[in-house]
Amino acid sequence: MAKELTPRSENYSQWYNELVVKADLAEQSAVRGCMVIKPYGYAIWEKMQSILDAEFKKTGVQNAYFPLFIPKSFFSREAEHVAGFAKECAVVTHHRLMNDPDGKGVVVDPEAKLEEELIVRPTSETIIWSVYKNWIKSWRDLPILCNQWCNVVRWEMRTRPFLRTAEFLWQEGHTAHATAQEAEAKANEMVKVYADFARNTLALPVIVGHKSPNERFAGALDTLTIEAMMQDGKALQAGTSHFLGQNFAKSFDVQYADNEGKLQYVWATSWGVSTRLMGALIMAHSDDNGLVLPPKLAPIQVVLVPIYKTEEEFNAVALKLNAIKSELEAKGISVKLDDRDTVRPGFKFAEWEMKGVPVRIALGARDLEAGTVEVARRDTLTKETMPIDGVCDHIESLLGEIQDNIYKKAFDFRAANIRKCDSWEEFKTEIQKGGFLLCHWDGTAETEQAIKDETKATIRCIPVDTCVCEEEGKDIYSGKPSHGRVVFAISY
Repeated sequence: MAKELTPRSENYSQWYNELVVKADLAEQSAVRGCMVIKPYGYAIWEKMQSILDAEFKKTGVQNAYFPLFIPKSFFSREAEHVAGFAKECAVVTHHRLMNDPDGKGVVVDPEAKLEEELIVRPTSETIIWSVYKNWIKSWRDLPILCNQWCNVVRWEMRTRPFLRTAEFLWQEGHTAHATAQEAEAKANEMVKVYADFARNTLALPVIVGHKSPNERFAGALDTLTIEAMMQDGKALQAGTSHFLGQNFAKSFDVQYADNEGKLQYVWATSWGVSTRLMGALIMAHSDDNGLVLPPKLAPIQVVLVPIYKTEEEFNAVALKLNAIKSELEAKGISVKLDDRDTVRPGFKFAEWEMKGVPVRIALGARDLEAGTVEVARRDTLTKETMPIDGVCDHIESLLGEIQDNIYKKAFDFRAANIRKCDSWEEFKTEIQKGGFLLCHWDGTAETEQAIKDETKATIRCIPVDTCVCEEEGKDIYSGKPSHGRVVFAISY
């Protein structure tokens, strides 16, 4: 099976791009910068979606859907917001094509120009707050807790599957509240939902923190983030939750009558994660043999491979494997019996290894006679021979062990690549080695921008639950007083 990958140590970027294709997750499309998510890749996204959706609903959030197209005039109402997205917007100007009079295919019909141009959704704050104006009249109408699962378009020039594409899938929550305290509490609640999902489902250790002013979402008063470290030492912003203040409420005149009858502007949040989580999953855990999937996200948790020479042997082995399959499925474990007779077992082993299936069971005629099976783990690439009796109970506990081991490996890698840095000369050297640097910062946008201009490093977050370093010191660049360390890294 010729599916070898370029080693990570040789070319990490090429390894990633090859793995996306060879693990059957996605492929390039005819539209530049857009991808086709294949069934296996989409099955992983669906599991992410279903788990997150259930967690959102536990917090009182309901799903809705808002238009893909946004009137251009809406964007001009919130100046900081439009400035943040202007360069990425795709704009619809006409609504009809016509046959080219010169016989060269079709052209835009010049008489079909729209009265107002439409922006293809890069994010939905503006269209949603134009709707919330109709929904909110009184304090009794609050809070509104909406989320939508949809696609967005941000016209990126340099793209990479899952990490940065012109069109991608995501969820975006948009909530409206009577007070600033309620809105801030919601923003904090949702970033914790993301952090729990990252740690417990993605097996991804993340740092929760506030974004610096330069890195905040356009139009937000505060942005909370979960930041993860990839195996090349770069940071990946895996999810964000924003306290928007009253900016959008004022832009769209969304007011409510409080219980004293006085008009007040509404307070807002928005929060989202996207198919970028697929990129995080790949880059944080996978190896030179292919994808490594945490069992909680694997579409197929166990694959069964029969080994046989004759039809009689196949029938006997398949009978036992089907019994194992039924018992595992009764435990809620997803199982695939690979009984294809067109490829050899070695090909199957390599294919499922590339696809990251957590556990593989192989059973042959000799094994059946001996009452044993071979159990292989994807995370450690180890195998053991064990009795068939009790194998299903073993697999059930093994999946939990694999989930924990994948997290521990990523956690230990991050721990080994977080270090303090106290001088500018040291910073310039250390940042090129990758990893997270904990450094003092004077709190000014000017210093942050100067560091970024000289090294490409940005402040990933001001941590609140990991690596919290509230201590007096001096900014590594300006030498001015600092009250704590922040996380610097080069990011995707």
